[in-house]
Amino acid sequence: MGGARKPWLELAGEPVLVHALRPFLADERVVAVRVAVAPDEVDAAPRWLTSLDDRIRVVAGGKTRSDSVAAAVRALPESVEVILVHDAARPLVSPESIDRCIRRAGEGVGAVVGIPATDTLKQVDDEVRIVATPERARVWHAQTPQGFPARLLRTALGDPEARARATDDASLVEAAGGTVVMVEGERENLKVTHPGDLPLAAFFLSRREATR
Repeated sequence: MGGARKPWLELAGEPVLVHALRPFLADERVVAVRVAVAPDEVDAAPRWLTSLDDRIRVVAGGKTRSDSVAAAVRALPESVEVILVHDAARPLVSPESIDRCIRRAGEGVGAVVGIPATDTLKQVDDEVRIVATPERARVWHAQTPQGFPARLLRTALGDPEARARATDDASLVEAAGGTVVMVEGERENLKVTHPGDLPLAAFFLSRREATR
């Protein structure tokens, strides 16, 4: 995105992050929200974020994604029983996906929102030679939120070396011996990563608003 901070970008007149937060804030089961930002942005966090809801607190993130998640989790009340981790650049998460994630995590397992793969996927080596074709029926595209029993996630995040290797929170929990399952999400739950993703997200958002 040319160096732009994706959660701060405007989508349909509001920051991407506001769209990402709103479905969580509308759920009465959500008692606390922690937003990890760059350390030098904590004291300069925008007012539209800090005044959005009393449950929101801004915390200093770390060097890696997992370090930032760990910082946010440490700032949550010890009493929470289920923790959901969500990408700030996913503005189209639905209340239904959040509900499914909370329910499954509440049963004692990790839960990753995602969609079954529809394309044929190829595994390659360092020279980009195809070395395997995974069975498509067993492959899912992982999205967020990813939800976990709080104690399980806190334990998994406690290993700094594992955090450095992890690409998402589910892999951390898997490495710690936890069970993680997939729950059905939506194809619209895209992550704003490339310039073309923003107008696509705007289209999906307008279509969603038109059907309400």
